[in-house]
Amino acid sequence: MKWEKRRARLAQGFWGRWLLWLLSMVYGAGVLARCLLYDLRVLKPRRVNAKVVCIGNLTTGGTGKTPATILAALTLRRRDHSVAILSRGYGRAGGAAGVCVLHDDAEMDWKRCGDEPWMMHQLLKGQGVPILVSPDRVGAATHAATCFHPRVLILDDGFQHRRLARDLDVVLVNALDPFGGRHLLPLGNLREPLWALRRAHIIMLTHVDLASEEALAALREDIHKANPRAPLLEAVHKPDFLLEVKTNSKHRFDQLKNQPVSTLSGLASPQQFEACLERNGVSIAQRWRYPDHHRYTKRELISVDHLRAGLPLVTTFKDLVKFPADWRDMLAGEVYALGITLDIIKGKNIWNDTLVGLAEGKA
Repeated sequence: MKWEKRRARLAQGFWGRWLLWLLSMVYGAGVLARCLLYDLRVLKPRRVNAKVVCIGNLTTGGTGKTPATILAALTLRRRDHSVAILSRGYGRAGGAAGVCVLHDDAEMDWKRCGDEPWMMHQLLKGQGVPILVSPDRVGAATHAATCFHPRVLILDDGFQHRRLARDLDVVLVNALDPFGGRHLLPLGNLREPLWALRRAHIIMLTHVDLASEEALAALREDIHKANPRAPLLEAVHKPDFLLEVKTNSKHRFDQLKNQPVSTLSGLASPQQFEACLERNGVSIAQRWRYPDHHRYTKRELISVDHLRAGLPLVTTFKDLVKFPADWRDMLAGEVYALGITLDIIKGKNIWNDTLVGLAEGKA
């Protein structure tokens, strides 16, 4: 990203870092003022006729909110509770206004809804979970409650979006980079200070299998100090399946075990995608990394195809949608999209009981 490169250059010099620090102070003052207005009830959240579960974080990207949102929807659907998902739809064409609805097997160009909602739609097909995309989350929530009558609305990436009242706040923390350098934007990657964790009802550490036990112990202590009341869950990201996208055929993940592959990703944390493959026996011979939400060009894909020399190419669903329309003419051989699931290894009963209890009016 151009901004990330510019920020990195500024951070290398004294005056550049001083400017970033000053901007962080201004940003922090704005965050504090806004939080106080909500805490003092000067600004009042809007309620809708449904329970609202928010899946969010304190930092920009990389915690695994999308798999957590999918897991929350599936947890509730397995108990036959009606669910809808609300998403902002980052990267929608032209910053599209209005509510875009993804429902059942309806197909739609990802540019109209954004890459992450499209990916959730693909992975939740057949589950009866409508996904409503709009920067106006209150408007989308009202539309969902009126048209689909869900028992539970899941607000994807909405911890800072306090205009919509919620009944449960789940905050994800990446064990590898928990607090974005411990500085607010733009000096660091924190959207809010650590004290904002006090609003969380559940805190979930993700990617715990990639962090040392010493780092995890220190992180657990920091989180407990910020919010001693919220239960602390721990989770890992596991490969679920491979979709051979040329034939649209689903395969077991171990099909690529002990095979060399090339990877292609435009993610906030590509290392986590790659580590997920390597931990499960896949040998990565080439790694192609692009900025988060990158839209691929024909020239880029032709270059990748030439240099990978026939190796299977593994990408993500989020990246796949941003390939050019005629990408099949540019990529020869096997092309796979990796389906990933979030596996809660500590506190799964708390997760299930809290979500189901909320839907059934017991929490």
